[in-house]
Amino acid sequence: MKRSSFIFGTLLLLTAVAFVADLIWGSLDISPADVLQALTNGSEMQTTNDYVIRNFRLPKALTALFAGAGISIAGLQMQSLFRNPLADTSILGINSGAGLGVALYIMSFTIIPGLSLYSGTADTWGVATAACIGSMLVLLLISAVAAWLRDMVSVLIVGVMVGFLASSFISILQFFSDNEMLKGYLIWSFGSVAGTTWRQLSLMIPIVSGGLFLSMLMPKYMNALNIGENYARSVGIHVERERIILIGITSIITGTITAFTGPIAFLGIAVPHFSRILFKSSDYRILLPGTMLCGALLMLVCDMITQVPGKGFVLPINAITSMIGAPVVIMTIARNRKKRLIFN
Repeated sequence: MKRSSFIFGTLLLLTAVAFVADLIWGSLDISPADVLQALTNGSEMQTTNDYVIRNFRLPKALTALFAGAGISIAGLQMQSLFRNPLADTSILGINSGAGLGVALYIMSFTIIPGLSLYSGTADTWGVATAACIGSMLVLLLISAVAAWLRDMVSVLIVGVMVGFLASSFISILQFFSDNEMLKGYLIWSFGSVAGTTWRQLSLMIPIVSGGLFLSMLMPKYMNALNIGENYARSVGIHVERERIILIGITSIITGTITAFTGPIAFLGIAVPHFSRILFKSSDYRILLPGTMLCGALLMLVCDMITQVPGKGFVLPINAITSMIGAPVVIMTIARNRKKRLIFN
């Protein structure tokens, strides 16, 4: 317990340091003193640094913090739900649903000539709304399937098929769309924590915070499910109901984050494994908060890596998360194969 408490304290400290560092790091040189002044200066007189921190870097850092925590928790819950170390929220088709919603919004002219909902790359609010609607529709479909079939393997297959179906529609829309529409969709699909406004954060933060709070109430069920369904039922847990609740929490967190950041690759797979290795535990009372902190920290670090000091451009965040996450997936497959060889 002392070891876990020490790790939690260290993660909290590192996350706070990374958050401040993310406010300082970027194309414009800003000192820690400038950050402190921008955060504490209540006057209407703003310097250039104040404006940049308050309107760009602070929203970006908050987005990275909540997106990293939310996506990582969602990935951990999916791995618990399907009892599969490589499970991720994308397997439920939620990311694909959000992608289809964005594609329909941006490329509406392709479907109905003369109808143009998209007003350019600055139209982040409309894109986010379309992604929310798309992901929520998939959530309702998956929840209905889970309640009807009560079989996680079937739910998994339906989620994958929904993803393929959405990708097919997106490909057709891309084929008939013009360059401006393609550019808008590709920018969203790259994934980014930059460009989020305070108005968008006022919606994202409460929803994600609520989802994270509900997730922290699930360790008893997740620990029981980790032992087996029969054991979970023997201790009085309504397995089917708790599964639907877990799918709902995961889908809402993922759908909301994806709406504002675009799809973020590999974070939901990699971070739960980092947390298991770091804490050396399979107890979800430890893994849930541990994964949340690890995800927030890693996302802040990835966001800093995407910044190129002295340059006016930002690398796609998926390029960085994939570089970190892909080796973890390979290591996980190798470890599982080694375990099977030992037990066989």
